[in-house]
Amino acid sequence: MIQRIAKLAPLPDLKLAAAFDDGRKVIYDVGEDIQLPGYHLLAEVPGLFQQVRLDESRTCVFWNDEIDLPSHAIYEYGRPVEKLPVIER
Repeated sequence: MIQRIAKLAPLPDLKLAAAFDDGRKVIYDVGEDIQLPGYHLLAEVPGLFQQVRLDESRTCVFWNDEIDLPSHAIYEYGRPVEKLPVIER
């Protein structure tokens, strides 16, 4: 089953906050992926990381045509949390 992201927000230190349709909430550390092709730009280009977007299907996040991340990776490898600081108040 493909996990769909309901809410998404960039956090400091190359982390993403994500809430999924099934209620799971995670913090995903994109910094752990920095060695992947193109990902170094997220740390090097000012403001790029904060421009993260969710695709129409809600199964992939992306920054540009070359840097993306599937929702299943965020779901599986993200650190589960009870509350997301940016998305929920």
